[in-house]
Amino acid sequence: MASLEGLLEKTSRTFALSIPVLPEPTRREVMIAYLLFRIADTFEDAAHWEPARRIEALQEFNRLLAGYSRAEAERLSARWSAAGPSPHPGYRELIAEVPFVLDAFFVLSREAVDPVRAHVMRSAEGMARFVARTQADALVLSDLADLQAYCYVVAGIVGEMLTELFLLRRGELAPIAPFLRERAATFGEALQLVNILKDSATDASEGRRYLPSGVAPADVFALARRDLGTAASYIAALQSGGAPRGLVEFTALPVLLARASLDRIEERGPGSKISRPEVFRLTQKLKRSLDRNQPAVPAPDPQ
Repeated sequence: MASLEGLLEKTSRTFALSIPVLPEPTRREVMIAYLLFRIADTFEDAAHWEPARRIEALQEFNRLLAGYSRAEAERLSARWSAAGPSPHPGYRELIAEVPFVLDAFFVLSREAVDPVRAHVMRSAEGMARFVARTQADALVLSDLADLQAYCYVVAGIVGEMLTELFLLRRGELAPIAPFLRERAATFGEALQLVNILKDSATDASEGRRYLPSGVAPADVFALARRDLGTAASYIAALQSGGAPRGLVEFTALPVLLARASLDRIEERGPGSKISRPEVFRLTQKLKRSLDRNQPAVPAPDPQ
C-alpha cells in the first residue's frame, strides 16, 4: 500500500528529512503540495517524450486539479504510467499513485487547497511554456534573466506557496508577512540555482541546458550566493517573528545544505555532492543552534 510518507522518501532526499519537523497540519499540507509539484516536474523532465506529449500531460494534470474526478485520475495515471514517464523508480511510482495523492489533497481544508492548487497550476503552465521552446530535443536558456524566469516557474512559485501555508492560521506572523512574501520567490530561486549548477553536466546530456552559454559560471555562482543571503534573511525573520521551531528548521536545513553544496561544486565541479555524514552533521548542528536560541543560518563567511 502506498503512503504519502513513502512516496516522499522515494522522490526527495532533502524534503524527506525536513518535512517531518513541521507542525501539523502544515506538515501534511506541505508534504502533499511537494508531491503535486513533483508530479508536474516529472512531466517537465520527461525529455524522452516529445514536447507535445509533455505539454499535454501538464495540461491534463491541471485539468484534474481544476475539476477533480477519481475515474479520470485513474485513467490518466494508467496512461501516463504506460508511457514510461521517468527512468527514476520513485517518480514512476508517484505517477502511478496520482489518484491516491489527489484524494489526499482534496480532503485538506479549503483554505489550504485553494492556494496550493493555484500555485501548482501556475507552475505547470509555466513549465509547459518552457517545454514548448524545446528545439532539436534541447531546451536552451538565453541569458541570466531567462534562467531566473525558469527558476521562478519551477521553484520561485514553490517558495510563494510555502509562504502562504506558513502564514495560514498564524496571526502572530502577520507583522512579517510582507517581508516573507517579498523574499519567497528568491528563496526558491536560490535552491534551484544550486541544483542547476550541481546537475549541469547530467542535464546537458539529457537535452536541458539551463546554464546560458553567454553567461560566465562565476555570475551564476554569485547570484546563487546572493539569493542564499536573501533566504537567510527570510529564515531570520521567521525566527525573530516567533514562528514555530519546525518552520524555522524546515526552511533552514535546505539553505545550509545548499551552501555546503555550492562550496563543493565550486571546488570540484558539477556532479559534486555532500555526503550523508555531512548532511547528518549539518542537521545536528542546526538542531543545537535552535536549542541554544542561536541563528539557524549563520552569516556566510566573507568570499
